[in-house]
Amino acid sequence: MQLDSTHIAKASIKIAITSSREDEQRVIKELEKESIKAVAVDIGGNLIQSIPKVIERALVASRRSGVIKECHVHDGAVAGAAREAIMQVASKANGMNVGGKIGITRHKEHLSVCIFMSMGLLHLNDVVIGLCHRSIPDIY
Repeated sequence: MQLDSTHIAKASIKIAITSSREDEQRVIKELEKESIKAVAVDIGGNLIQSIPKVIERALVASRRSGVIKECHVHDGAVAGAAREAIMQVASKANGMNVGGKIGITRHKEHLSVCIFMSMGLLHLNDVVIGLCHRSIPDIY
């Protein structure tokens, strides 16, 4: 089966919405069977103030897990996709505390970053999602 950008985007959403480490590891193993590399990163706090830290965590996790190689093209793709996904949810999260997860997936030249988070005050939470795709050279 040919995996395209839609499949990889769905995979990043799937990994981002996991609720526990065990669930996350189960999804990563499922995705590996489809030749999709995946990683997830927990995030939280004031989103607007922590944008650089969130991008950095996405980049470090992607490298460590082997989703990307350590090269400036791959680094730029993850950083750019993470920033774009953040910007999709930033207007709703302005000034609020957030908690959630970033899901990053890759298959060949398709890279997808999904940010899934809950934001709000006390028990009055809202849920937001940001999703971005990049094409990168297929080098392993």
